Amino acid sequence: MDFNQSRFPGFARLSHAALALLAVVLIAGCGSIKGEKDPTAGWSAERLYQDARTEISAGNWKDARTRLEAVEARYPFGGYAQQSLIDQAYVNWKDDEPEQALAAIDRFQQQYPNHAGTDYMLYLKGLITFTPPSASFTKFTRQDPSERDPKGLRESYESFNELIKRYPDSRYTADAKKRVTWLVGTIAQNEVHVAQYYYERGAYVAAINRAQTVITDFQGVPIAEKALYIIYLSYDKLGLTELRDDAKRVLDQNFPNSKFYEQGLDEPGGSYWNPINWF
Repeated sequence: MDFNQSRFPGFARLSHAALALLAVVLIAGCGSIKGEKDPTAGWSAERLYQDARTEISAGNWKDARTRLEAVEARYPFGGYAQQSLIDQAYVNWKDDEPEQALAAIDRFQQQYPNHAGTDYMLYLKGLITFTPPSASFTKFTRQDPSERDPKGLRESYESFNELIKRYPDSRYTADAKKRVTWLVGTIAQNEVHVAQYYYERGAYVAAINRAQTVITDFQGVPIAEKALYIIYLSYDKLGLTELRDDAKRVLDQNFPNSKFYEQGLDEPGGSYWNPINWF
């Protein structure tokens, strides 16, 4: 059906008014957009990157991130794009944005698997998962790091371990080795926490399995003494006297006069495993 504007003159006037208003809005919008022009438009990759480095030196993480992302977006090929990803990971880590930092590292590893900076990115990835933001509060809460979810600890261990194996001569390897020593002990201690949890709730088979993991997978860690004691107690509760005696014999051979016979499972005082005190 055809629409005859002559039959509705008021509608025609309304249409003209609406079009005029739309034109005004568009002109105002263009003026607004023009007023918000990116001050870095036309900058070279070098200028963007050097400006980002200046912001990093000043600790202006937000502005540094904006410049680095601009380098990656506008100049995706070449050395500045590669370096911008490395610096994005660092800036996001310093700005308490671990997920964004890890995302930058993942992009870097996928795009530049053989880059000379790979050892640093592995080291940084280990640091990010080694000390999540909540870890900075452990000195106030007195929470043992081994009592937290071990997922981040294991991811940190994997990153540092890969660094040690692939880049034994890297400047970051010596520190990574110290952190791996701490991580092994802490992950083992987490297993013992779980074993004790099961034991205290009467799940003796589960307690034995978790404690046995410490003996087989984390040889030489101090917490193995407690793991063996939990195994000994659990077999005793199950009435498996022969296995109980075997566990006791191993415990006595490796830890003569074990303190756990006298004090039980509860540890007096705090733990020395807090990474804040180590690094």
